[in-house]
Amino acid sequence: MKSPCELVIWYLLPSVRSELAKELVKLGFSQKEVAKRLGISEAAVSHYVKEKRGKKIDLDKEARNEIKRLASDMASSEAATNLIPRTCEICILVRKSDVLCKLHRSLDSVPANCKVCSELFK
Repeated sequence: MKSPCELVIWYLLPSVRSELAKELVKLGFSQKEVAKRLGISEAAVSHYVKEKRGKKIDLDKEARNEIKRLASDMASSEAATNLIPRTCEICILVRKSDVLCKLHRSLDSVPANCKVCSELFK
């Protein structure tokens, strides 16, 4: 059985990066600049923008709004010093919702009464 942390690494973080990359491109950044700001390769940005990677999770409206705010903040400042804590906040936000739980149940035999994420991230 996969732990929720594995799902975060394999599905949630790529989805968050994908949405963030797309938002930064919408704000006028080149894929090269997006890659630099996110600390990922240009090829990864290209895959995110073309939705070849990072689309397994359908993020809810609240998470999408937080990603848009992060992109806007990153666009107005050269420093991306808050990228890690803000990404962690988005991850916790998603883990509090049922988005990750639904994915987990679709991929694994998770007990129906599992409340690991909702209990940990109250």
